[in-house]
Amino acid sequence: MQAPIYFDRSTGAMVGATTWERGVGYALLAGSKVGALISHRGYNMCANLLKTTLPERDINVKLGPGAVFSFPYGDGYWSKLLNRTFRYEDDLELLLLDSRDVEYTLIDCGANYGYWSVLVSSPCFGSHKSIAIEPSSKNFPRLKHNARINGGRFHTIHAAIGEKCGTARLSGTKHEAFSIVGDPDADGEEVRVMTLDGLIDEGIVQAQGRYLIKLDVEGVEIEAMKGGRRLLQTDSMVICEEHGSDRNHTVSRYIIEQTPMKVIVYDPGTGRFEPLADLSMLDRIKAAPHVGYNVFATSSAFWEQRIYGLNSGDARRAMTQ
Repeated sequence: MQAPIYFDRSTGAMVGATTWERGVGYALLAGSKVGALISHRGYNMCANLLKTTLPERDINVKLGPGAVFSFPYGDGYWSKLLNRTFRYEDDLELLLLDSRDVEYTLIDCGANYGYWSVLVSSPCFGSHKSIAIEPSSKNFPRLKHNARINGGRFHTIHAAIGEKCGTARLSGTKHEAFSIVGDPDADGEEVRVMTLDGLIDEGIVQAQGRYLIKLDVEGVEIEAMKGGRRLLQTDSMVICEEHGSDRNHTVSRYIIEQTPMKVIVYDPGTGRFEPLADLSMLDRIKAAPHVGYNVFATSSAFWEQRIYGLNSGDARRAMTQ
């Protein structure tokens, strides 16, 4: 494979691309800017079609000082990063930037290629510890690669997260949406399943500590929380996804009705982080059925205070610096 292309999000400079590759980059950028108006509906498909015209080659994107994120050039999911105005899960980014001075560990479940672990472990985000957990044998080498090109500064684990330890069938057609939910006889691969509490049992994390737990586990969020009761009793906050197409709001309903945690969401209507006191709020917030929406759940007074503090102008200004 050829040497990677380099792209700097702070300046827009692209180095090492051929004329054709640069032209495809402009098309990907334009597509993201237009797609942003409709929550990027159809963008992934169009980008992946363009990718078929490109040689197999990686692009290393400089996300910020000391943070490099590598993925196949033209990848439909990650090529939005060529649009310098695009922010991937900007509500979470705001929290992580504001928590630069907090001593915590990120537990990055369903880490994919390791975007959040690259950022959180970088100097700009406070050089925090991160444990990146990914089940796919296709994705895991890329996760390991991103750890390596960033100085090996975050820990990687090849496993899925679930309610009980064991094995499961991982399947799917998109690297960002592999799941252990579904037909156990479906095409795919058998993967190891571990629990969040297993991280304590194996000595990977301490039974006492401060954690941010990112659950991007494609339909296994509830099972993952059930398998992490001890970990969730620490000074922790869970960030998980509510799928826009789920009008029953299953994940938030479980947290509110079955756990002691409070749920907080970013409400674009008010531009603020708000308590989710009534699930009907999500009927309005989840406007796009093909999009995932973050919910923040915690029983920690520290994290609750921290996330409501993001409503201040100071926290938002820090994100633009």
